[in-house]
Parts: sequence; structure tokens; C-alpha cells
Amino acid sequence: MPPRADAQLAARMEDVLAVYARPYDPARPVVCMDEKPYQLLTHARGPYPARPGHDTREDSEYIRCGTCSIFVWTEPLRGWRRTHALSRRTRIDWAGQVKQLLNADYPHAETVVLVMDNLNTHNIASLYEAFEPKEAFALAQRLEIHHTPKHGSWLNITEIELSALTRQCLDRRIGDLDTLNTELSAWQNATNTGQRQVDWQFTTHDARIKLHHLYPTH
Repeated sequence: MPPRADAQLAARMEDVLAVYARPYDPARPVVCMDEKPYQLLTHARGPYPARPGHDTREDSEYIRCGTCSIFVWTEPLRGWRRTHALSRRTRIDWAGQVKQLLNADYPHAETVVLVMDNLNTHNIASLYEAFEPKEAFALAQRLEIHHTPKHGSWLNITEIELSALTRQCLDRRIGDLDTLNTELSAWQNATNTGQRQVDWQFTTHDARIKLHHLYPTH
């Protein structure tokens, strides 16, 4: 990796780590978001029900029912997350999710500090594509955006949530969007009820020692 790329990666990494080190502030909550593509599948033949001495069995053959994108939003210090699956992952879709975040999830927050990857749909321009300029500007003024570095998705705390979601909720065939969103909502509500927080331990000091190879030499 060339020195300039190293410097950009280190700078973005330290920026995100500094955000995670901030104390909890309900007026300026730190929220992480990520998306996960998901393949909708249904059974070609119904599962064989359980019977004495035998568990439920599934036929290995399945039917593809299209794809969708699962959006996950997480506030680590509060122990809150929201999940929703959409059939697409366009600028308009992302902008609609942001509007819900600001107006429904955090209507009283002064600013939402948003950590996410640098996907081409994850920017202020998407708001202007989805909404009238006045509304787009008002939404944008309540966002403080921090992008994780390229090849640095591990810095996004929502990846931890996606890993848990995949193990706990997506370990079976789901064939349609409505059923998927019902399952996602059940997982979300159960997890939020437990208020499971994310205790992020990796600091800027750790990065400068353990990832020193990412820093340009002088």
C-alpha cells in the first residue's frame, strides 16, 4: 500500500476511534450503520417433521426467491439497534432510512453522529436525491458523518451486531420479505429489551502500537 494510502487509512481509523471514545451524550448519540445482502430462499419440498428419535429434517433442494438488503442501525452505548430489510439498496432507500433515524428514532437529538462505510450511497447527496432541498438540508444539518477507512470495515461496530443477527436470526431459510422483517423485528425487540451494549476496547493508543505498519515512516 503506498504511503499516501497508509496515511489516509490511519487518519480515518483514528477519527473513528476518537468518536468511540466520546462519553455518552443523548443529545449527540453515536450510531453505527451497515447493510447486509441477503438471499431469500424457500423449501422446494416441505421439511420432514420431528418424530421420536429424529429431529426435523430439511431437503437440501431449495428455491431462490430473490435478494434484498438488511439495514442495521446500532447505538452501542445505549444498547439499541434497529433492523429492516428492503428489496433494494439505492440512494433513495438509504435516505429513507436516515429520515426515519432522525425523525422517528432520535427526534429530540441535536445531532446524530453516524459511523458507516464509504459506500457511494452513504452520503448527503443521497438526501438531496430523495427529498426536496429544504428537507434534505434540514436532515443533513443534524448529521455528523464519520466514514470507516477502505478495507477497515472491522471498525464499524454494527459488524458485531450483524454477526450476532446472522447466528441468531438468519440461520434458516426465509422466503419472502414480510417474513424476514417479522423475524428481524422479533430479534431487534428481544435484543433491545436486554439492552446489550457493546464495550469497544480498541483505542487509538492500541492502533498506534498494534497497527504501526499502517503509519507512514518518517
